[in-house]
Amino acid sequence: MPWIQLKINTHAEHAEQIGDMLSANGAQAVTFNDAKDTPMYEPKPGEVMLWPDTQVVGLYDAEFDMKSVIASLEKSKLLGKGFKHKMDPLEDKDWEREWMDNFHPIQFGQRLWICPSWRDIPDPSAVNVMLDPGLAFGTGTHPTTSLCLQWLDQSDLDGKTVVDFGCGSGILAIAALKLGAESAIGIDIDPQALLASKDNAGRNNIADKLSVYLPQDQPDMQADFVLANILAAPLRELRHVITNYCKVGGRLVMSGILSNQAEEINQLYASDFEMDPIAIEGDWARVSGTKR
Repeated sequence: MPWIQLKINTHAEHAEQIGDMLSANGAQAVTFNDAKDTPMYEPKPGEVMLWPDTQVVGLYDAEFDMKSVIASLEKSKLLGKGFKHKMDPLEDKDWEREWMDNFHPIQFGQRLWICPSWRDIPDPSAVNVMLDPGLAFGTGTHPTTSLCLQWLDQSDLDGKTVVDFGCGSGILAIAALKLGAESAIGIDIDPQALLASKDNAGRNNIADKLSVYLPQDQPDMQADFVLANILAAPLRELRHVITNYCKVGGRLVMSGILSNQAEEINQLYASDFEMDPIAIEGDWARVSGTKR
């Protein structure tokens, strides 16, 4: 299968956020390269450009609608209209197999393991989530997912209801169910994510406990736990939607937040929640609290 690489030169502090945006817009893999020796794209007349230090590369099927990807990325405040990028063809290679070879079981906290569905389980007595993310975000390897999984491992989920807002691969909802939650719903704007979530729920023998919805179909309900591993911008814009999903006394956990954005998000939700200390992993943060 032929592939296309979408390359965006940026500064290190923005690289992972742009990588997440590429994943959300259909990239089947995202890599980060040192761009200090990468030639700059030709500037516009009168434009002064700074040297970038990181190149973010998204891998796409050559038949993918790249015009729609660029149009979507141009809507972001971080990149904007006419942002600098380059697209190159790439040699045919079994990229899926190469990625699978490097995805190993990972432990989170005391009880929880995330295990690729094609590998052996290292600890059969643990809480094991069998995962095949497909094209949807969420394997546990990214700090935002890791932070949420660690939080879930420490939580009492027995008999609880869960909303996974921006469910991606379904990893958080499925982990919550395997840790004792009674039922969960997953919500995502990407139909591919809903398919991946249901497939992974079936792989873990809990398909009857997880329902999935596009935003326009999302149910009117409140849950004991609300999980939102999305980006800071939708956490701001959808604060009332996310807050309303949580029962009084219920728990909320959010990530997809850069560490320098965490205090702002924390204060924004503090009007309705008793907030916990912010947790940091690398450049990323987790914000959580209990609804008043």
